[in-house]
Amino acid sequence: MLDHCSISHRGGIVLWSRSFTPAAEQTASSSSSPVNSLIRDALIEGRNAENKYEKDGYAVKWTFVNNLELIFVVAYQRILQLTYVDELLEALKALFVQLFQPFLSTFVASLHVSSTGKVAAVNTATTWDFTKIFEKWDRLFDDVLRGLENKAAQERKSRLKHTSIHPETAIDTILPSDADDVVPSDSGATTVDEEQIARNVQALKNRLKARGRPIAGGRRRLEAGSGRDSLPTSDSDTPTKQKSKKSKTKAQRKWGDEAPTESDMASLDFSYVDVPSPNTPAKVADVTALVDQSSLGIVKDGIYEVKDWEFASTSESSSSVLTQALHKGKEEKSSAGLLSNVFARLTGSKVLTQDDLKPVLEGMKQHLMKKNVAKEIADKVCEGVSESLVGKKVGSFQSTSSAFRQALSSSLTQILTPKTSTDLLLSIRTKLSSHFPSSQQREPYSITFVGVNGVGKSTNLSKVCFWLVQNGLRVLIAACDTFRSGAVEQLRVHVRNLSMLGVGPNGATDSKGRVELYEKGYGKDAAGIAKEAISFARDNDFDVVLIDTAGRMQDNEPLMRALAKLVSTNNPDKILFVGEALVGNEAVDQLKKFDRALRDFSSASGTGKERGIDGMIVTKWDTVDDKVGAALSMTYVTGQPIVFVGCGQTYTDLRQLRVSNVVQAILSD
Repeated sequence: MLDHCSISHRGGIVLWSRSFTPAAEQTASSSSSPVNSLIRDALIEGRNAENKYEKDGYAVKWTFVNNLELIFVVAYQRILQLTYVDELLEALKALFVQLFQPFLSTFVASLHVSSTGKVAAVNTATTWDFTKIFEKWDRLFDDVLRGLENKAAQERKSRLKHTSIHPETAIDTILPSDADDVVPSDSGATTVDEEQIARNVQALKNRLKARGRPIAGGRRRLEAGSGRDSLPTSDSDTPTKQKSKKSKTKAQRKWGDEAPTESDMASLDFSYVDVPSPNTPAKVADVTALVDQSSLGIVKDGIYEVKDWEFASTSESSSSVLTQALHKGKEEKSSAGLLSNVFARLTGSKVLTQDDLKPVLEGMKQHLMKKNVAKEIADKVCEGVSESLVGKKVGSFQSTSSAFRQALSSSLTQILTPKTSTDLLLSIRTKLSSHFPSSQQREPYSITFVGVNGVGKSTNLSKVCFWLVQNGLRVLIAACDTFRSGAVEQLRVHVRNLSMLGVGPNGATDSKGRVELYEKGYGKDAAGIAKEAISFARDNDFDVVLIDTAGRMQDNEPLMRALAKLVSTNNPDKILFVGEALVGNEAVDQLKKFDRALRDFSSASGTGKERGIDGMIVTKWDTVDDKVGAALSMTYVTGQPIVFVGCGQTYTDLRQLRVSNVVQAILSD
């Protein structure tokens, strides 16, 4: 959507303007607004050949009416791809000039008279009541904008290329039937010839109609038996029966060209549900579905702990399956991915050699890759198992299976066992309880969430926030994703939901004020916003700051440098990489490059501190069943633990991983 639109004279007098958001209105009134920067940097200096200017995340386009010395300007966020802006400018220019030509000519002439020294230009401009003169222009502007937005939306859906709207066609499209009423009012300085304006408007309409151009969007397609003027051909087509048939179906929503009323907006608001109780407001947010009672964790010793992820094993243990497979001698079965068939190759009493293990290790590698383990990691795991088994003497079927299983299980367990503590709550409380000098304020605990695009950083950040609130901590969420459209609004919805859930420490019913959002909009420096958020949290006694960052690909060096700048500037206590459970080889590449880039760029920033990934959150865990190899790949690459896994769409769908459960899932057939 647009942020700002204005029509002004080259002398600096604004005839009409419209800001579409409060932030845009404040920006437009400031000296650093994109429109003022356009005039200062492009128009005054003559750098206006391309008719496009970018400043502070905004894109500005404009067009001139030279004979009337008018400038039409449209500003919008640069990240938005608005294809209709050029058509909008041309349509507005043509319509505005045609409707207000007599007044504009008189107005410009008065400015030229004042410039000779008879009257000051500013004083002359103030005698014109632009609000009254252009009072009906707002409605026409809305019609033009709505028509072009609808056309652009239809083009996106159909993916068809349409010809651009000619300015006169655009006028014909959006000019209402009562355009005769849209005339400038009398001014205190000059009497406007209303009859002349009316004649000009009527002449414009007649000329456009004479060309036979259809009215886009308003054309009726009269097909046989379907037009409004067609008559029913049988009893079944009578209006009464048609009405009875329609009443049985779902009522369609009504869409029109007029601005919606308050009652229309209320009927389209599906974010609330009625609550009949007289002690509650008429409508309250329906956020109860955001908490799955069956997924809630447990409270132990005053601490709210999320549930453990448990592998749903089959009724028959994998050990018994392996034993049966070995005794049945299914060495030649084609399903080499099953560990039962892999281990069945090891038969007889002998000292194992590399040649003996080679076909078995190949089958085991295929099995690991089917479990979503990256190929590189599967190779390394097999190498470790091979080193532990070569030269070992095995006897019966049971001892062969047991030796191989023990070697594989030990290798997986060693990889998955955390090298550092995964008790995030303990780390938070340890820092918060540290003693500071009386002159120094307590520092909040900060956690930065990083990762590639679309893995669910914001969603799982809100799940972690819910867990922290349950443990009685005050949380400030820093919206440092200043690039993706909707990122700030998404966090704002999460904060609203968490505040309305009625959850507090150990299940208390007061969460108001425990979660807040710190945001500065889009197009700003993420490192600066994070620093301000941490300072705000320190001054307002927040316990934890959760820093959301924009997604980026691991090969994008400028964006990785920007992320390293955020880390080196703010030195967060934890850097959590958020990755998907669905990826295999890609997980290795993502983590390696994220960790390496953070270490290289943060150490080169001048602070001398090298920071890398401190832990992982694996999302979409509920979509992989027993294919949990991403956990093995991620842990192997960084040596850091998986703190949580996300396994659903509610705030309670957060789980802790137990090494034994992951190993069991990987070894299962």
